[in-house]
Amino acid sequence: MTATIDINRIGFSAEVFESFLSTRTEPSWITDARRVAYAQYEEFLGEELDPEEFKRVDLRIFNAAKFRPSTDDSDASSVSTLLAGETEYGGSIRHVNGATSHANVSADMTSKGVLFGDLQTLLTENRELLEPYFLKQAVRPDADRFAAWHAAFWTSGTLLYVPQGVEVELPLHSLIAHTRDGVADFGHTLIIVEDEAKATLLEETTSADEDLNGLHVGCVELIVGKYANLRYVQLQNWNQKTWHFAHQAGNVASEGSLQWTVVGLGSRLSHIHQDINLNGRAATAEVNGVTFASDRQKISYYTQQHHKAQGTHSDLLYKEVLRDESRVIWRGMIKVDAAAQQTDGYQRSDALMLSSDARCDNIPGLEIEADDVRCTHGATTGRVDEEQIFYAESRGISEKEAMHMIVEGFFQQVYDRIPIEIVRETLSRTVQGKLGIEAMATV
Repeated sequence: MTATIDINRIGFSAEVFESFLSTRTEPSWITDARRVAYAQYEEFLGEELDPEEFKRVDLRIFNAAKFRPSTDDSDASSVSTLLAGETEYGGSIRHVNGATSHANVSADMTSKGVLFGDLQTLLTENRELLEPYFLKQAVRPDADRFAAWHAAFWTSGTLLYVPQGVEVELPLHSLIAHTRDGVADFGHTLIIVEDEAKATLLEETTSADEDLNGLHVGCVELIVGKYANLRYVQLQNWNQKTWHFAHQAGNVASEGSLQWTVVGLGSRLSHIHQDINLNGRAATAEVNGVTFASDRQKISYYTQQHHKAQGTHSDLLYKEVLRDESRVIWRGMIKVDAAAQQTDGYQRSDALMLSSDARCDNIPGLEIEADDVRCTHGATTGRVDEEQIFYAESRGISEKEAMHMIVEGFFQQVYDRIPIEIVRETLSRTVQGKLGIEAMATV
């Protein structure tokens, strides 16, 4: 006997989809694309999730019926953030409860042809330029259930387009926030950096209140052209009542460079599917990960470094700190196509356990079809050395401060790879908060 699928628990029904469409004001070609994506989504709901990716991610208590897209206007002025206001930005945008509440960009950037702002607005106004990128190159709706769900219901989003040869000197800032209970947010980030262009975007997610229940099904698409350079930071800081799912991918062309930093601090359960596609000769990608899980948080990453052309280079370094009863899962894969000779691929994930009840599963992997490559991987898991704590206390340092020094030292290797000072400083302050330490004065 075949079990009946409870679509209200694991997804959004056709009635919810039609109700959502009735609230949208958008061109017909966007609505048509949503309908195609929803049909794919319904097909995925009838299939099991990929066991290799999801067998360690327990979704049995996830109930989609508790969440719905918001139709109300929202104000982000009361939302506190970690990065906003900490440095000078060339532009900023805020999305609250699935709606864009604020966007600005410097006149200098606009004069150079840079587009930065609300995704739907810019996509509608510049369809011929932007449609070939949106959900067609980096992430496709037919990738999996969550990609299709997002493609059908995407709401607000950040669009950054940098024309050929333009360098955006100042970083840009994007905020995604929840301020109401039960909101389902489907924010989308699309960054296109054309040939020989350069840009930096700092993006963060947050909840206005620790008691808000939330759902985020996001998507990130990073398109890096030939000889172009993109630095992208995503700082995930949802409260511990938010479910966070995201399908993210970066495509890098010949001689292009992508530096991608992923920070996992919040959420009840988080699962990130991250693809790095090195499509052109000598393309490079550096991927940095900083995760600090506490209480009963579960944070999962599924990463793939896909080398498709000759002479490509990828370097992934994830660092995880776990305390209390938290759990972190990292499943990494370096994939090398037959044409990708002289590839240099590296991946490493290290975990530091602050309690005996925490658990970390680090699973690296290689899938190599070329014969002239250098691909290596590694993973470590260890506990805090009690002798180090004792040594620090014997010199008048409190246990919390000693723990902070050890954790900071553990993360330092990743910090050293991040050239943006405000990001390093913010991570250090946040680590102190996770350890229950008030910001210490600088000596």
